Amino acid sequence: MYVGHGRCACAGITMGKVLHIKTPEMADTVRTSKTIEEELSLFESALGKAQAELESLITKAQQEIGAEQAEIFEIHRMMLDDPDICDNIRERIKQGGINAADAAIAVGREQAHDFEQLDDDYMRERAADVKDVTSRIARIVRGGEAVTLTESVVIVADDLQPSQTVAMDRSKILGFVLRHGTQNSHASILARTMNIPLIINANLPKSLDDSEQGGTAAAEGEDCLDLNGKFIGVNAATGTFYVEPNEATITQLQQEKDAFDQRRIRQLALRGQQGISQSGHRILTFANIGQVDDVEQVLENDGEGIGLFRSEFLYLGRSTPPTEEEQFKAYAKVASTMNGKIVIIRTLDIGADKKVDYFNLPEEENPAMGVRALRICLMQPEIFKTQLRAIYRAAARGNIAMMFPMVTRLSEVTEAKAICAEVEAELKAEGQAYAVPKIGIMIETPAAAILSAELAHHVDFFSVGTNDLTQYTTACDRQNQNLGKFYDPHHEAVLALLRLIAQNAHAAGIPAGICGELAADPELTDLFVEMGYDELSVSPGAILALRERIRASTTQCQSELSNARVHLGEIIKRH
Repeated sequence: MYVGHGRCACAGITMGKVLHIKTPEMADTVRTSKTIEEELSLFESALGKAQAELESLITKAQQEIGAEQAEIFEIHRMMLDDPDICDNIRERIKQGGINAADAAIAVGREQAHDFEQLDDDYMRERAADVKDVTSRIARIVRGGEAVTLTESVVIVADDLQPSQTVAMDRSKILGFVLRHGTQNSHASILARTMNIPLIINANLPKSLDDSEQGGTAAAEGEDCLDLNGKFIGVNAATGTFYVEPNEATITQLQQEKDAFDQRRIRQLALRGQQGISQSGHRILTFANIGQVDDVEQVLENDGEGIGLFRSEFLYLGRSTPPTEEEQFKAYAKVASTMNGKIVIIRTLDIGADKKVDYFNLPEEENPAMGVRALRICLMQPEIFKTQLRAIYRAAARGNIAMMFPMVTRLSEVTEAKAICAEVEAELKAEGQAYAVPKIGIMIETPAAAILSAELAHHVDFFSVGTNDLTQYTTACDRQNQNLGKFYDPHHEAVLALLRLIAQNAHAAGIPAGICGELAADPELTDLFVEMGYDELSVSPGAILALRERIRASTTQCQSELSNARVHLGEIIKRH
């Protein structure tokens, strides 16, 4: 039995036979039986067939997972017309010595590598799209067919391309175990949409042996063992998988699966219920989203609102800033879909690990402490005003609030609110329909936490960004994987600041929420109840589990002011 580990991208427990999908690679030997003209003709024919396949895939995706997710494959269809891809493949063929399939894979690999080196998550995820498109072309050239499932299987692969996930018969997919992948990759998003257990970053085996914890994990760059036909047990909730498990392990997994399924049934029964602790303290369970199409998951998991709508997706992957109209449509669509539930938009948080060339930001040795977030907005107010105009207009279409990120002192809030006043005056003079959203700030610097008593009198709510608050409090770069235990979200200083923030918010009569990863930490739910936090915002899939923990908490809330106040969802209303 081989025991492997990875990261949970979609929780669930399953067992079954493995279908091991290999990533297409360049051939060991170049086919020389065809001329350049014949290879070009094969390529052009493959383009046409790829277009037809994507047409069918778009229809299937629209029917099974919704129009928003199907847009992924609209992008793939456009890539088939992209000169950067297609002309490069043609040039590779014309240079001679490489066939059409290998040319497609080579170009896909190079362009994907370029995307993977970029600093922002959105652009890195485009690597998967390029690989998907070029692998499709290569498969068609080689005469291969798309994977067809004839029985229920657990899919094992180095990575899973978005189209592979959707093209398969979902009723026959028991689970996924992937050697690579990220939480925000298309494959992860689609797996969560289809509620299929998924482990990413799995250390697949290089070999198996007869020992109880046997086998050897394949190192990065090494080929892993072909697992086709082998039996596998997967506990995606813990990120653990077992190849050829023994009877005791199978029995244990089945017990864990029964418990997990019952827990999920309990959590689903909480839809429509409130997160009220045993002591009577109510905490609203909100969702964090980074795309318009994430709203479907929020509603499916009964999110009471959106506590963090990251607006950066509108700015990334393009050569010019998004227009006011583009932003307005995105914000208004989310607000309309949420049907009166609060949507809190975080204003532009570009900088640090999210960069765009058209902002002309200087190169910085430590960008996490440089020109980013609200600092950019105050230094380039025209860009800020365009976003604010879109938010104010969208606020007339739904229940919208907004918050400024990376605040360190009152003067920054005052300056930002002055720009808001200018925007309101402009819209009023133009006769535009608008509403004035409530304004909050993110508390994610120690400076803002220490000054929170003063800041609370000038804003409508606080939302704590615990990722950056931990980074700046512990002096640990959260992107640095080598810091290990030193980057500690449970650090005593971080928890002390969280308590101070809640106390100062409630003393001023405003609500306090948490939208960082710590909000979903099961070890801290009781502490957040005791501190009196009014709202916790987590990924959509974590909402019901969080609500269950809140309802089970017997901790006494220490903030009478918090219990006596009107809660966030009732304070932040449309005008």
